[in-house]
Amino acid sequence: MNSKEILPVAVVSTLLLVNCILIFFGGDITLINIIALAGPLLLIWMVYSVLKHGQYKGSQLKENEEWGYAGKNRNDLGMF
Repeated sequence: MNSKEILPVAVVSTLLLVNCILIFFGGDITLINIIALAGPLLLIWMVYSVLKHGQYKGSQLKENEEWGYAGKNRNDLGMF
């Protein structure tokens, strides 16, 4: 992860944890509601940042290859 991905993930994760702790210990209901209402917007911000700035480090598909589990042979999975 680069720095443009770390900040949104850290902020959203921390707020989720803080919200859970506030709910568990009976914190201020107004603060709990504000965090809960801001949650969807923060989640969209996090997903957008990761998709925009993220870099795929896996291998690219070759000709006539199907998507699937990287590094696994299709016949070894036993599902097809």
